[in-house]
Amino acid sequence: MIMSRPVSLFLLLFGVWSWYLWITFVRNLVQDASGLAFDDSGDPTSYFWVHLTLAVVSFVLGTIIGVLGWRGWRATRKHRP
Repeated sequence: MIMSRPVSLFLLLFGVWSWYLWITFVRNLVQDASGLAFDDSGDPTSYFWVHLTLAVVSFVLGTIIGVLGWRGWRATRKHRP
């Protein structure tokens, strides 16, 4: 199955956007000073672990989606008339 170029581009950009968004989120999570991510002694809270897990899952899914988009983009380039 060959995806169309617009669909491939969308998937590729979604993967890139996902990485940008979640890198920014994790950076902010680690630097959190509000007391949500770390307790008074500096240990990570449940909030930290849940959101870090969400970020890791999103990195994995963003990578898979981006790779599918990249492979689709390259496949349509090879089959263009």
